[in-house]
Amino acid sequence: MDDAAEKQLTLWLKKQKKACGFYLNLTVIFGLLTGFSLIVQAYLISVILHGIIISNLDKSEFSTEFFCLLGLIPVRALLAFARERVCFEAGKRLRVQVRSAVLKKLDKLGPAFIKGKPAGSWASIVLEQVEDLHDFYARYLPQMLLAGFVPATILVVVFPVNWAAGVLLLGTAPLIPVFMILVGRGAASANRRNFSALEKLSGYFMDRLKGLGTIKLFNQGEAEGKKIEAASESFREKTMSVLRIAFLSSAVLEFFGAVSIALIAIYFGFSFLGYLDFGDYGAGFTLFSGIFILILAPEYYQPLRDLGTYYHAKAQAIGAAQELMNLLEYEPAPNVRATVSDEKNDPVKALNRETGVEISARDFIVKSHSGDVLAGPLSFQLNSGEHMAVVGPSGSGKTSLLNGLLGFLPYQGSLKINGVELNRLSLSLWRSHLTWLGQDPQLFHGTVRDNVAMADPDMDDETVRSLLAKAKVLDFVDQQPLGLNHPIGEQMSGISVGIAQRIALARALGQDAQLFLLDEPTASLDRISEQAVLTALHDEMTEASCLMVTHRLDQLDRMDRVLVLDGGAIVQQGRFEQLNNMPGLFRQMQADKFPTDDTDPCHKELVP
Repeated sequence: MDDAAEKQLTLWLKKQKKACGFYLNLTVIFGLLTGFSLIVQAYLISVILHGIIISNLDKSEFSTEFFCLLGLIPVRALLAFARERVCFEAGKRLRVQVRSAVLKKLDKLGPAFIKGKPAGSWASIVLEQVEDLHDFYARYLPQMLLAGFVPATILVVVFPVNWAAGVLLLGTAPLIPVFMILVGRGAASANRRNFSALEKLSGYFMDRLKGLGTIKLFNQGEAEGKKIEAASESFREKTMSVLRIAFLSSAVLEFFGAVSIALIAIYFGFSFLGYLDFGDYGAGFTLFSGIFILILAPEYYQPLRDLGTYYHAKAQAIGAAQELMNLLEYEPAPNVRATVSDEKNDPVKALNRETGVEISARDFIVKSHSGDVLAGPLSFQLNSGEHMAVVGPSGSGKTSLLNGLLGFLPYQGSLKINGVELNRLSLSLWRSHLTWLGQDPQLFHGTVRDNVAMADPDMDDETVRSLLAKAKVLDFVDQQPLGLNHPIGEQMSGISVGIAQRIALARALGQDAQLFLLDEPTASLDRISEQAVLTALHDEMTEASCLMVTHRLDQLDRMDRVLVLDGGAIVQQGRFEQLNNMPGLFRQMQADKFPTDDTDPCHKELVP
């Protein structure tokens, strides 16, 4: 990582520290109070020992100093405890805010953006990388201030006692931060590589875990196992490189600290033996000055050594911050509206339960978050209560069209909802008037009732049962010992895909929507489940508008109109019977789906 990028990430990290609140300042205050207590403690010990050993004074004359010394022990313990508590609270507040900002950003960008990375990669960013910011705010930032204040305070009290010892402390102190910087330069890059390897491993492992059945079906377990082993080995190597830097920096910082303290001890040893005679301002060397400075010497270097240790936390935070900063500061391509007739409708009044939903697209272009064109320009009209199907080969732009309608992708051109441009509407208001049902049902850990009543947690049991009955899944629920409280595990464990899709359909029906957006709702279902879902949808969509993406051409006779997409553009549109009788892509797709060659052994089963 170059210096410019590291400075940018460090600046971004420091901008986030306001989330820590006053707790960050409290950490510094308690650290300073601990340093002052150490100086007082060293002074009291030196006075007591000098008076008893050198001045031959009675121990009773130092009772005040002795009780003060005993009182400092619990005070130091309380200060250390308080500092640990407030620094943890500072880091916790920061982590909570950053994690909340990440989740809000992902919610704003939507599933079209999230699907650009495996689920394991997002888990790594939201969990591990946010956690690795903690020590930067709880340890490193407060220690930066303490590493300046505490040694400076010690120098202030040492120089009046012995200027030579003060010069030794002042001259050897830079050795620690200089080496800390030299070692730390490579630590950020090592941590960034480590996070990248962890993200790759997490995403790879999660994807293979979810597709374990398919892997076993195609007998690819051994091959995928080797790939996971290779990703794990890469992560191990990068983790060990980070640990090597951490251990190296700690060992060398301890070495320089020990050498610096040894120089102070040698100076006083030779001074007491009479070989050195400078630094005492002519007052002579005393036991008080020797003990006082020797006790303070380790404490003088300790904040610098701690800073060196926590410098690794800075490198770790910089490595974690790169993905977080890129995500939080990422802005998708803006919606650009075409020059069309002036809009006079009120966006708030454009959507209501009585008027239904009417969609008008004119030169509608769907773009990726980076600005690449995914589909369009498209021009079509979906009238209130009309049912429209969208078909086309894979990659023709069908799902991109749905994501654009849902507001998950930016667009260019005009897309009006009841006469009002979509980018003038509140997305939450718009989405509250529609129901989306995809080919991969998503149920959450909980009960059947929890999943059906997700849009309205106060929904009564009778309403839930009514929705389950409409989705043709109430019989299954009633057969379970717990009924509506039948548990649904992670990844919908314990129920089949067909049952999961029908429970998801019951949840969708509970939204009382004016527009149904369907993305291959029966793609992964068996024939019985497919018919149950289609029948339920047909019954509920009688007065609602519908736009359905499908590959099942035998389902199109119920639709009012069919759009045929190819290469992101509309190449045909019309009723099912019209398209079936005219040459073009739709007829070709029909021929590919239902071959007319009598030699086809499946022909008699496919074509009545």
